[in-house]
Amino acid sequence: MPRRTSTMLASTLMLIALLCAGVFIKVPYSEMSPGPTVNTLGDHGGEPVLQISGRKTYGTSGHLNMTTVRVTGADYTMNLPEAVVGWLSHDRVVVPHETLYPNGKTEEQSSQENAVEFSGSQENAKAAALRELKIPVQARVLVAKVAKDSMARGSLHVGDVIRSVDGKPVSDTDDVRKLVIARKPGEKVEFTVVPAKEAAAAKKARKESKRTEQVTVQTRANEDGEAVVGIETGADHIFPFDIDIKLADVGGPSAGLMFALGIVDKLTRENLTGGKFVAGTGTIEDDGTVGPIGGIGMKTVGARDKGAEFFLTPKDNCAAAAKDVPDGLTLVKVETIADAVDSLRDIRAARTSDLPSCTEN
Repeated sequence: MPRRTSTMLASTLMLIALLCAGVFIKVPYSEMSPGPTVNTLGDHGGEPVLQISGRKTYGTSGHLNMTTVRVTGADYTMNLPEAVVGWLSHDRVVVPHETLYPNGKTEEQSSQENAVEFSGSQENAKAAALRELKIPVQARVLVAKVAKDSMARGSLHVGDVIRSVDGKPVSDTDDVRKLVIARKPGEKVEFTVVPAKEAAAAKKARKESKRTEQVTVQTRANEDGEAVVGIETGADHIFPFDIDIKLADVGGPSAGLMFALGIVDKLTRENLTGGKFVAGTGTIEDDGTVGPIGGIGMKTVGARDKGAEFFLTPKDNCAAAAKDVPDGLTLVKVETIADAVDSLRDIRAARTSDLPSCTEN
């Protein structure tokens, strides 16, 4: 066999051996890629994404698409060739496994957390949309979780609505935290609450419950030496009519902005998009503040692949998104739902030069 031929054969065999070995070399990475994008103004799975009853709604056109990111599972272990392909790919991102599943979090735990965040996102989206339209919404603070070793276990329950702490009325979750840590560890805190069962019935009847109970809980110190009672609180609202968001197999809080805009569009005679294809992302607070999300690059790619011309981008994601903008997609910076509504009006009127744009700086 000629020397050159034998050398090439040996090199080829070595390369094949290395590739085969690489398949068995596992690396601590996970992959993110563009996920499904759904029009909040349209149907999904055979039914409308947004269903409103008890209030007049109006026809809509165009798209207000929420976007998602697909990730590999917690139990999936990448091999070296897969990681290399992901690193070289334009529409995939390889990240440390710990980034997606910190502290050994299982896929089931991650799904549960995403479901809770998704539910809270829907609640905030409804409240933000109605407040943008100047429709009154009653806000409540409820017990969202009671820790297993909590001093409050047996006294406070998930679903209880907190009216006051030590006689001082509360209007948001931060009020509760501030009033509790104002105590010294070991002191007792008095909560005025509407029991969970009564609170649920009141929400269904769209009115506040008059029945309250006094609950006293002893505090203890947390890692920072602050007084805590071992509960997590969340925002809840009583809406004047029914708004249901029907979207299965989606989790996390990042669709909040697009849900809110879809609700605004359906409740106003004004056609917000003017038939344009707009996509976007962003968490939303019940006061309309838009927050950043993860995987922004994957979401812009997914949106453009589906035909989006404009992408509503949270202010704090703008710099990252602007580093690699898909051709034909205009990034629009938003900080609040009001910003987003104003930008949609500019898009409808073809005033694209007035749009606040994202930059890398």
